[in-house]
Amino acid sequence: MARFDPYENNGGTCVAVAGADYCVVAADTRLSVGYSILSRRHSKIAHLADKCVLASSGFQGDIKALQKNLSAKELLYEHNHNKKMSCPAMAQLLSNTLYYKRFFPYYAFNVLGGLDSEGKGCVFTYDAVGSYERTGYSAQGTGATLMMPVLDKQLKSRSPLILPARDAVTPLSESDAVDLVKDVFASATERDIYTGDSLEIIVINSSGTRRDWIELRKD
Repeated sequence: MARFDPYENNGGTCVAVAGADYCVVAADTRLSVGYSILSRRHSKIAHLADKCVLASSGFQGDIKALQKNLSAKELLYEHNHNKKMSCPAMAQLLSNTLYYKRFFPYYAFNVLGGLDSEGKGCVFTYDAVGSYERTGYSAQGTGATLMMPVLDKQLKSRSPLILPARDAVTPLSESDAVDLVKDVFASATERDIYTGDSLEIIVINSSGTRRDWIELRKD
């Protein structure tokens, strides 16, 4: 008897790192199914709001539907309030959207990054049904378990439950954070067959948004 299975994991890894006045969001461009590569230049990052981008890994059909849903709601917000939605507001909207679909969830694992209203970098990490947390860095996708130990070693601060509270942003400069992201992707690419080909990096700061592409591997 055939089993109903509407989901498919198309692989890939997403990372975001927040600094005092910047945020780095990166994802590889490999789109695959099992041992077949469907595309080597598929972007997993969507620009949703003012200085706010979403990187997602999982089932690309659900990811595109989720991005379209959020873009439509952000446009309505802009028309109703005559301003762009902030990154923390988009983080709450994404949480609500995912939780609304909790009984048939989007098969998408998301990292939202950008700048908050004070100009500080912010990263929000999610599970599939909308539970989220603001952190200084996060990784999602098939290579996340390879990357998080390295990020923890380089960036982890003390627990946010310890008082007095401290900002979750990382102490690295913008250029050092970009170099760290390149290093963790280079390491994961060697060990995860679903991560590779090219790396798309978006850097968000007070002066705007910058996008770079870096080759990882072609095999």
